[in-house]
Amino acid sequence: MSNNPIKAMPNPEQRMGYDRSITMFSPDGRLLQVEYAKKTVRQGSTAIGIVCKDGVVLVADKRIASKLIVAESVEKLFKVDDHIGAAASGIISDARVLVERIQVRSQQHKLTYDTPIDIITLVKEVCDLCQITTQSAGLRPFGVSLLLGGVEEDNPRLFLTDPTGIYFEYKAAVIGEAEPEIEKILQKKYRPNLSIEEGTKLAVDALAEALGKDFGLERVEVAVISTRDRQFKKVKRQ
Repeated sequence: MSNNPIKAMPNPEQRMGYDRSITMFSPDGRLLQVEYAKKTVRQGSTAIGIVCKDGVVLVADKRIASKLIVAESVEKLFKVDDHIGAAASGIISDARVLVERIQVRSQQHKLTYDTPIDIITLVKEVCDLCQITTQSAGLRPFGVSLLLGGVEEDNPRLFLTDPTGIYFEYKAAVIGEAEPEIEKILQKKYRPNLSIEEGTKLAVDALAEALGKDFGLERVEVAVISTRDRQFKKVKRQ
């Protein structure tokens, strides 16, 4: 028997097996396809969510790829219910599937109980579906993260969902390509007593700083949900 350690190493085809299968852990305990999905999110256009004293602000970078594209046709912010909105980064077609699912869930809840649905129920709905795709052969993980924000009984809340099915509640959060730069800005400048107007300015200024010369108002989409009327509203450019 040869003592050559090279023969004990897995061949390239064996190593690729961990890469191809969503249900197989690598020897160091990783699901590589899930990690690739998270990388997809980090390569997506930036989205920011900020909890303010009087509501929630969602800001997204449309990242318009061509001057021939009609800017209004690019949608990165979604109305989930009257009091809840979502921002996405990653594969937007994946986001649309998740958003449409929780839109239906919201309508079903309202018809059944005649009350608005709470945000955490929708967050868990999204994350349960994302988690299922990480353990089922023949599926792939959703390559998208969502920021879900809204107002419940005058209480603004913001959640971030992950392709793994994990979620966290945040005071301010950012997803997408400019996450490292903008997170530093939010860590430094975020205050709990920000108004919606101040929160919007902070998010847009942070996006402008991260994008530099590529920044333009035509690529920015803003939505707010205030505690005053609890209505998801997109802010039109002046």
